[in-house]
Amino acid sequence: MQADLVVTVCLLEKYFPPSFFDIMIHLTVHLVREVKLCGPVFFRWMYPFERYMKVFKGWVRCRRHPEGCIAECYIVEEAVEFCAERMLDDATTAGIPESCKSTVRNATTPLSGATMISVYGKELHQAHLCVLQNTEDATPYFTEHLELLKLLFPKFSKNRKWLKDKQNQTFAEWLKERVSNELMFANNKVSETMRWLAGGPKNEVPTFSGYQVNGVDFNTKERDNVRSVQNSGVFLQADAMQVSSARDKNPRTDDMDFYGVIRQIWELDYYKFRVPIFKCDWVENVRGIKVDELGFTLVNLNRKGHLKDAFVLSTHVKQIFYIQDPLDAQWSVVVRCPDREYQGADEDEELEDIEVEQQPFNATMPSIETFDNIVGDEPSSYMRPGDEGIWIENENGSHG
Repeated sequence: MQADLVVTVCLLEKYFPPSFFDIMIHLTVHLVREVKLCGPVFFRWMYPFERYMKVFKGWVRCRRHPEGCIAECYIVEEAVEFCAERMLDDATTAGIPESCKSTVRNATTPLSGATMISVYGKELHQAHLCVLQNTEDATPYFTEHLELLKLLFPKFSKNRKWLKDKQNQTFAEWLKERVSNELMFANNKVSETMRWLAGGPKNEVPTFSGYQVNGVDFNTKERDNVRSVQNSGVFLQADAMQVSSARDKNPRTDDMDFYGVIRQIWELDYYKFRVPIFKCDWVENVRGIKVDELGFTLVNLNRKGHLKDAFVLSTHVKQIFYIQDPLDAQWSVVVRCPDREYQGADEDEELEDIEVEQQPFNATMPSIETFDNIVGDEPSSYMRPGDEGIWIENENGSHG
């Protein structure tokens, strides 16, 4: 890109006069180097401050004392915001939409109408297993079921991959029978959540094209295709079993990053409550994700993987965005954004200093070629050597 910019400027010099090439045209030559040193432009441009200056300009009522008008209006606005946040917790404040209030911001709610579908077989079992694996009350049952499989199949007791696959196939039915037998006793310790989860969800599943989770709007890929915004990209970091080959009997478990897009949004109905989950198209981790020399994470959304584990809880993912790579259209650059709720879930928590880290860039500064001090350690000089000045003879014969 740097070479193309220089060649383009040279070609423009053939057709435009020298007056056309002002400082703004020359600025394009330095843009590539500036991006390498400082990162994306939107992290350091002045547009937010210029827009805020327009707000200050609207506060001026007296042209003779503009500073006083701005100071008074700013103090009034700060006082109103302080009263609205600290003193009017239970009151209904004017001008604040319901979606921005803390009571609604920490909840999950659909953003579109529901479309009912009938789900059976492996797909429903896969979604139900996702809910069970992410329920804290079900952890002791998973441990008990794993020990039972080792006793029933001693031949595969040390094959972790086989035990994991067998547990995923049989755990839901075993849990249903296990909890029903335990409920026959009066002094059982089955929680209310496990009673309804063990029975399984309904086959009639409501689906949505948009869903709000903790103040963040998520859309399906189909809805994003007809809109000007992108809200279907998701990122998940979770413990996953890493297998080197099909014959690997002792895989290791480690944290892995998963990138994908939302294909469907479900609400599993367990009669007593509903659990929103996302059905995603995940990118293959081996050949679908790479990191370039500048530290950017690129994904190939056409390489799909993890087909047997497509579901994830809506509260476990973070929203990300994909920008098409200008050098290769098959790859997309991952752009992560900070969480919107900076104050956290605790309402009594004070707002502290917020540090936003730019993920795609390396911590080290890339090497940029400079032309300072080319000859030894002598400083660069911009004065021509040997020129003591030019003498011009005036009409009266004197020198000036």
